[in-house]
Amino acid sequence: MSGGYFDYDQYKIGYIADSIEHLIRTNDSKELDDFGDPEGRGYTDETILKFKEAAKYLKIAQVYAQRIDWLVSCDDGEDSFLERLKEELAEAKRETG
Repeated sequence: MSGGYFDYDQYKIGYIADSIEHLIRTNDSKELDDFGDPEGRGYTDETILKFKEAAKYLKIAQVYAQRIDWLVSCDDGEDSFLERLKEELAEAKRETG
């Protein structure tokens, strides 16, 4: 496995973004969780908008951390760092709107 400079903590950033996206998807859910509480939290549209912004920025942060990790771990050179960073940022922005 490549990288490691950040002890693979960049994946934690992605996990947080995914968790926020789960909160967005289930916000209005009436299904009960494992504790018998409604899964949805019923946050306002304004709050959900901020959640969406947070998930977007966290995914972008994960891309930066991953690409820098590979560069400083000597898995990528500067040229491939810049190329992959550009590609992955464009993909993250497409996915998150």
